[in-house]
Amino acid sequence: MLKQQYRSEMGIISDILHVAMDCGRQGTIISSIARRANMSHYTAVEKCQKLVDFGLMESTTDKRNRTYTITEKGIQFFQEMQKFIEVAQAVKIRY
Repeated sequence: MLKQQYRSEMGIISDILHVAMDCGRQGTIISSIARRANMSHYTAVEKCQKLVDFGLMESTTDKRNRTYTITEKGIQFFQEMQKFIEVAQAVKIRY
């Protein structure tokens, strides 16, 4: 039996980038992203790594924590995605 997915991949990515935008240039740790974007720690790590690989977020590690920060490219992508989501909702497309 397959687990029902409540959010699309785009919805999850949008939520993560939204959290990163809210946290600004100081960034945030993965547990904060997972909690605020309402997903498991493992899923948050997996999706954040994908965003880092595409250059939409940066990851830095200090002695104890890994911090994720949105990049300029990530900000532009998030803004364009928000425009798309607005259009998709207007024409009742599930994104």
